[in-house]
Amino acid sequence: MNPVKKWIMAVRAPFFSGIAVPIIFGGALAYYEAGDFNWAIFVITLLGGIFAQAGANLANDYYDHRTTDDDINPNFTPFSGGSRMIQNKILTPRAVLTVAFVCWGLALAAAVYLTGVTPGYWVLVLAGAGFIGGFFYTATRYAFSYNGLGELAILVNFGILPVLGAYYVQVGHFSWSAFWGSFPIGFLITAILYINQYPDYDADRAVRKNHLVVIFGRSGARTGYYVLVFGSYLGVILAVAFEHLTPYTLAALLSLPVALKTAIIFTRQYERVREIIPAQAGTIQIHLLVGLLMSAGCIAGALLEG
Repeated sequence: MNPVKKWIMAVRAPFFSGIAVPIIFGGALAYYEAGDFNWAIFVITLLGGIFAQAGANLANDYYDHRTTDDDINPNFTPFSGGSRMIQNKILTPRAVLTVAFVCWGLALAAAVYLTGVTPGYWVLVLAGAGFIGGFFYTATRYAFSYNGLGELAILVNFGILPVLGAYYVQVGHFSWSAFWGSFPIGFLITAILYINQYPDYDADRAVRKNHLVVIFGRSGARTGYYVLVFGSYLGVILAVAFEHLTPYTLAALLSLPVALKTAIIFTRQYERVREIIPAQAGTIQIHLLVGLLMSAGCIAGALLEG
């Protein structure tokens, strides 16, 4: 296999929207509130986030191999079950872990640079928290995903932290708008993880990976998916109602038909591996649409309200 293609598959590059969307929104919100935008800082922030996610994806593959989780999982889909690069013997476990730390090193370099051009050391604090969330998601016996904290770790790492970070590096301070505005996007990236746990259920249960779907069972855990997806829309509405976000971010509601269609597929097919794949794809689409529409709403607010 072509080396470039091999590593693109290993880091799961098509899913970098998971980190790109909150960073885009954080930057757009900063532009709305401050009326200014630094493209160089934004690009470095985005690259740092992508390297951090790449490191987390690789480390996740490595430690899920160590616990045999991915190895014994016959129900992988294009969206769950890992990259399969170790299982298919395309890459060695050692190479995967080594490149994970290389990626984290590049993310750290971006954080160090951003620390040098922003007030205080908050960028390093956020980056450190992100590393802890990414590494300990599956690493060691204290791993978040094995102890009922995986969903919370994803909400923080792919919702709250990147939105706050992307906002902070643009304006030099935090705001409640960035904090509360991060939850709709954080809920949806958590919903992606959540639905991906359904095909992995048997393997995860066998290795005692106690995420919420294993804890409550396939049927009992369904409510969590609905709360995450439709709670994200409620989050946008409440953020606007309490004047944390511009009313233009209500454009996110335009994606509700996709959410309803996806939820119906999930409801009917949650116990079937192949049939749930369209719902997995739909959940990714909801996350992308809501995040980009909220970002577009911030930009529209800056241009039309200012």
